[in-house]
Amino acid sequence: MSNATTENEVGLYDAMSTLRAVRRLKADPIPDDVLRRVIEAASWAPTGGNVQPWRVLVVRDREKLARLGELYTAGWNSYAEGHMKQIEGAPEALRVSTEKMFDAGNYLAAHFADMPALLVFCFNPKIMAITDAKLDRISVVGGASIYTAVQNTLLACRAEGLGCVLTTLLCMDEVEVREMLSIPEPWATAAHIPIGYPVRGGHGPISRRPVEKLAFEDTWGEALF
Repeated sequence: MSNATTENEVGLYDAMSTLRAVRRLKADPIPDDVLRRVIEAASWAPTGGNVQPWRVLVVRDREKLARLGELYTAGWNSYAEGHMKQIEGAPEALRVSTEKMFDAGNYLAAHFADMPALLVFCFNPKIMAITDAKLDRISVVGGASIYTAVQNTLLACRAEGLGCVLTTLLCMDEVEVREMLSIPEPWATAAHIPIGYPVRGGHGPISRRPVEKLAFEDTWGEALF
């Protein structure tokens, strides 16, 4: 494939600045050539030592998606309930935007078994250089060899006109997920990406903090720009 283009090709910066979390997905199947391009994009991601310690399971079986949907719904409902409590008394604009996000999340939970494909990203910790493993904090460095592929996947979905969203809620149920999908030891799960053609408008402008609040120069807190 390598140099294949899509009918509605978007530039890289446009793709990054319009990559929304799209949770309302049609049940329409995704052509294999499109799916292959998305996964090939994941394979181009950089990893420590070029080991590529990740694999992706593409789940399309309806019974498995239904059971995964049950697990996802339980996790989603718990997350949503806790988050809504946190924003009690918040400005109306924040509450409205949060409620819209939860409406979309509720849709995904209710239609989980109908999505055309769920991408389950797995990783092998035995072949990863996790340089922060002995520090007195949560280890995150290993993710550098996994989530680069996940981000490439999301951007490829954007380029292909596919809706997508990164979720880790099913990682809480990893034991059952591993058994259901026959994931062998020592492989574990890192991310799950529902993909499909959008029910509504799909991707579009996103809201993020400005660069001025995210980037510093030489000393923490010193503005770069």
